[in-house]
Order: sequence, then C-alpha cells, then structure tokens
Amino acid sequence: MRELARRLGVSASLISQIETGKTEPSINTLFAIVSELELSVNEIVFNSKQDAGLPSGAAPQAQNGEVVSPRTGEPGPADAPDSPVQGSTNRTSISLESGVSWQRLTAQPDHNVDFLYLRYPPGSESTPPHSLMRHNGTEYGYILSGRLQVSIGFDTYEIGPGDSISFDCTKPHRFATVGDETVEAVWFVVGRRITLSADDSAAAP
Repeated sequence: MRELARRLGVSASLISQIETGKTEPSINTLFAIVSELELSVNEIVFNSKQDAGLPSGAAPQAQNGEVVSPRTGEPGPADAPDSPVQGSTNRTSISLESGVSWQRLTAQPDHNVDFLYLRYPPGSESTPPHSLMRHNGTEYGYILSGRLQVSIGFDTYEIGPGDSISFDCTKPHRFATVGDETVEAVWFVVGRRITLSADDSAAAP
C-alpha cells in the first residue's frame, strides 16, 4: 500500500480509505491506480458477485456504490445470474468525487474494456483545470444529453447530444460540464492493460 501510494504521489492513508470505502477517489486518482496496477476499472471497482462474496443471485455491490435504477435512484431487482443482459433499471454504479457517477453497462465484469454510462452533474469535472490526466488505452464517447468540454493536450472541444469523440488516453486530457444541464454519455475505454513506458506513466502536469 505504501509503495502504491509512493508511486502515485498520494498518502498511504488515502489508499487505505479508498480501499475500505471510507472515501471516494477522484477520477484522476482512480485512473492512476488502475494504470499503475495494469488493471481495468472493472477489476478494481465493479467486482463480480463471486469476488464480492455475495450469495448466488444476490445483487452485486460496487465499491462506494450499489445496484441502482438510473431512473429512480432506488435499488432494483437483481438480474438472473450469468445473464448476458444488463437491465436498464439494474446497473452496478459507483459515485466519484465531485458528484460524477459511472454505471457499468455489461452484465458481468469485462476486463478487456470499460463499457460505461457516465453522468457529470453541472459544475463537475474530471480533474482541476490545471491538472490533466492520462492513462493506458483509447477512449470512445457518445453524448446523450448536456454539453461536455473535452481538453486533449493543448486542444479543447465542446461536444453535445449526438456528438462522439475518440482519442488516445496517453495524451493528457480533462472533462468538464458546460452549462447547467447534466451530461449523460455512453463511454468505452479499450486497451487499458497496455503498459505505458516509464516516461509516459508519470502524471501529466
């Protein structure tokens, strides 16, 4: 734990609090953890029912989250075990710092791709304006509602409903909502397991 904290430039107590669910990680910290461990978000956050130690047929619990209805915010009935279908009212969800939430769109954890439904409330951002992030893989996003500002390197783009974007995650990047409407989007992160070189793995300035 201390070595991971040293590599990430954070305190060991923060790693401990995230691990035990006592605090919510920032998006930047979460991506830094999965990149350092060469794992997917699914493996760190969206554990399977078996990994979570729940009985067969029980609703899976995400670290810092729960199975919730995206419409009502209330827990929904569990899908049949091993079903390939992920019901719209029963998604495993995690809430992150600044109110951002991710819902897994696969019925079971997929360690090769993060397939997510993102919600960025008004005023939320992935990182502070002066601190972009980077990690392994390629991101693909499709905006359903709201407007999202995406900064990639020195370029900034504003995308809205019906717009899509794809980019190399090793380039420093940042997301932030624009206006007073919640951003909802479908997002993929592919190839997170590809290891960055020593020079690329450092946090972006």
